[in-house]
Amino acid sequence: MSTPAPKRSGFLQRLIGAAVLRAEAYEEVEADRHANGQAVAVVVCSSIAAGLGARGFGGGGAGDVAFFAGVALLTWVAWAGVVYQIGARLLPGARTRADVGELLRTTAFATAPGLIRVVGMVPGLTIPSFAVAALWMLAAMVVAVRQALDYTSTWRALAVCALGWVLAITLAVLFGTLFGPEVS
Repeated sequence: MSTPAPKRSGFLQRLIGAAVLRAEAYEEVEADRHANGQAVAVVVCSSIAAGLGARGFGGGGAGDVAFFAGVALLTWVAWAGVVYQIGARLLPGARTRADVGELLRTTAFATAPGLIRVVGMVPGLTIPSFAVAALWMLAAMVVAVRQALDYTSTWRALAVCALGWVLAITLAVLFGTLFGPEVS
């Protein structure tokens, strides 16, 4: 008698599970090699939300939206890459086994809270929405990394994510300052 395949959640259930920091949602995404398309959709939508929300900083044209969405996407790529290097190579746990695909899927879903950045389009809510999204995404990234790298310590995952976050944000600010549009 064969064991039935585990039930897979739908995309919306996974998105909500990731946003509310459910470890089980990240475990499911980590294990589902067919979730790559969903992971890409989450990170792209979150980046577009950042681009749209950044209109509240004073930019407004399609080029500005595309620029800020691109910066958000590149920031995630940098963050995920740095987290992989630090978490899997410099600070691995006793049970850590590094799989780039698993880490990319889980960290992509960790951008789900970034969807609220679209609220930044509302005057006066740009900075609060981006600040809340940044902290919420950091918390989601901690859960994602803890699950993907099989850490037993949330503190280890927090240290890895915080260091990667600082480096990725620094990169985004530098890139935006050097190449970005003027904002008021």
